[in-house]
Amino acid sequence: MEQSTVSLQNNRLLSLDFMRGFIMVLLALESTGLFEHLLDATRGNFLNGLVQQFFHHPWNGLRFWDLIQPGFMFVAGVAMAFSLHKQKEKGVLWIDSFRKIFKRCCWLFFWGVFDYLVFAGEKTISFRLWDVLTQLSFTTLIAFLLFEWNIKTQIIICAGLLVLTECLYRFTHIPGFDQPFTDQHNFGNYMDMVLMNKINHDGWVAINCIPTAVHTIAGALTGKLLLSGRKDKIKQLLVWGVVCLVLGFGLDLAGITPIIKRIATSSFTLASLGWCLFGLAFCFWWIDIKNHKKYLTFFLVVGMNSIFIYLFFEIVGSHWFTQYVYIIAKGFLGIVHTPQLPANIIAALCVFTLEWLLCYFLYRKKIFFKL
Repeated sequence: MEQSTVSLQNNRLLSLDFMRGFIMVLLALESTGLFEHLLDATRGNFLNGLVQQFFHHPWNGLRFWDLIQPGFMFVAGVAMAFSLHKQKEKGVLWIDSFRKIFKRCCWLFFWGVFDYLVFAGEKTISFRLWDVLTQLSFTTLIAFLLFEWNIKTQIIICAGLLVLTECLYRFTHIPGFDQPFTDQHNFGNYMDMVLMNKINHDGWVAINCIPTAVHTIAGALTGKLLLSGRKDKIKQLLVWGVVCLVLGFGLDLAGITPIIKRIATSSFTLASLGWCLFGLAFCFWWIDIKNHKKYLTFFLVVGMNSIFIYLFFEIVGSHWFTQYVYIIAKGFLGIVHTPQLPANIIAALCVFTLEWLLCYFLYRKKIFFKL
């Protein structure tokens, strides 16, 4: 089947829905504690290195799990392009689309802050800007405002955002925060003190939204490409993927800018974007062009309620549901004297199964939560 003749029924790509669902399934599994239990179960054998790929790199380096948030923000940009295309076909005015996007961004910001409002170990409410939804509220608005601009200008702006990030980290010279790529002593940490009067002990910073806006802008540009009549869509995705990977890893290997996910350095942003482009190119080719659409439902039912399930396992799950299911599952497993480690793994899978079934119920009832 020619790429240009791929049917975009209802302006949707199954490959896009699959990628969103794949990301959300992984995030849901992570929220159950499954990966921690698997890490414990594989200590001392060759599988431990594989399981470590499902954890963020401690600092300078890139693991598979470091691609999840970029993928989430990239897919959001692609989906926005499809949504705006559909609105334009219906004759929706730009100002009305802006109101819709702005409202969505406000809700994303609200839920991102609310997610961290009651933090484990703290007895008071906490204002934090590190959640992916908070970051996405900024990157989505920027991508929308640039959406109608020509491609070259948007690419130049993306480069400008990365240069701005480099300058902020390298040339601000604030006492105590003048080490650009050192944890707890960089400009991002300083801005967290200004914005929240606290520093994230794991190294995450709020101003990651500046460089990672590139992921959402690039996603929107990719969406435009997929909606176009061009016959070289996959080639374009692969070419730009190679460019981003070469630049990202080149900056790191040359010792210019290290790949650090926790502060979203320019090299990390480019390298992760390259993998996102490769991932979408493969999914688009395999699912939408080669028509391999079996067994996608498992991911689609989660992806089509991505915001709902994210908030569910982040808020309800972390504060009640996960622990409740663990207690019940391990109670039954204790009857048959199941060792603790296998019991933890089974309990985590029970949590995920119930969350998936909840998404499946909503999917069957055609109930989709959107902001």
